[in-house]
Amino acid sequence: MIHPHTEVRFISEEIGYGVVAKQLIPAGTITWVLDQLDREFTPAQYEQMDFVYKEILDTYTFRNNKGNMILCWDIGRFVNHSFNSNCLTTAYDFEIAIRDIQPGEQLTDDYGYLNISEPFEAMNEGTDRKMVYPDDLTRYHEVWDEQIKTVFHKIPELDQPMKFLLPESLWTKVEHIAAGREQMASILTNYFDPEKA
Repeated sequence: MIHPHTEVRFISEEIGYGVVAKQLIPAGTITWVLDQLDREFTPAQYEQMDFVYKEILDTYTFRNNKGNMILCWDIGRFVNHSFNSNCLTTAYDFEIAIRDIQPGEQLTDDYGYLNISEPFEAMNEGTDRKMVYPDDLTRYHEVWDEQIKTVFHKIPELDQPMKFLLPESLWTKVEHIAAGREQMASILTNYFDPEKA
């Protein structure tokens, strides 16, 4: 489930639609949580589908560390890629804002941590990276971990409209990590290695 203070808007002809903040979303805010309505499809289920459904899954899903495709049931599936993303996933089935997201600004992910199946050339944002690869998690997890760590401690301090979606045991873990009593797991735990599947 995506943060409630968001909506889908048309961004441009090149980009299409995206998810935009309706009000300020401060750094450290949980922006997305894997919930019970999100659908998980195994590779075997995918192979049994007609082309029209495969095309939808190819467009709107990401893969988890088991290699299964996750289809967000709500507008979360419209979050676009950016090499300078303002959201990052964690090892705990939720994403957080790594900097303040202003009203009218898109919420973005770096698709490099979503276990894409095939590399693709992304829109030029003036960054050194131009391509997104299936194994980007193995190359950039340390950078992403540091970005997450800089704001993770803010999670318990902020208003979290999505807190109710987190099991109590997970929230306790978040509090322990934020307080420095427990080490944060690396984003690398999300990596799916097709060669080990």
